[in-house]
Amino acid sequence: MTRVSVFSSPLLLGFDHIERVLDRVNKTAGEGYPPYNIEQVGEYRLRITLAVAGFAETDLSVNTEDNQLVIRGKREEDDSRRVFLHRGIAARQFTRSFVLAEGIEVRGAEIVNGLLHIDLERPVPEPKVTQIEIKNAAKKKPLRTIDAE
Repeated sequence: MTRVSVFSSPLLLGFDHIERVLDRVNKTAGEGYPPYNIEQVGEYRLRITLAVAGFAETDLSVNTEDNQLVIRGKREEDDSRRVFLHRGIAARQFTRSFVLAEGIEVRGAEIVNGLLHIDLERPVPEPKVTQIEIKNAAKKKPLRTIDAE
């Protein structure tokens, strides 16, 4: 079955990348670990907070890859001598991805009391108007040819 795209309209030029972004979002929508919050902390600022109890900053990585914010966590297991009667604190490795809009910049990340805070900002774009020169092909001078002597 062929999928018809909303972005296939000839009036929407250059928006095919949005379709790819939406496909990426659908693939990551089912992830549930680790839990996270997204809050608006200013007119142009956001903060993503992930619950990463038990992970040290050396166990975590925060990267941007192709307009995606990717957070990975991997703990070194040293539980060979420990015997758990109940293990309710998850310590499994994870990868959590967020698709970033054009222009969003990651300003920093910090871990406080088992919470990883990642601050994002969208700089205010300056309005831009560009005049496009219209050329008349009929008035174009023919190219000169240089005779080889």
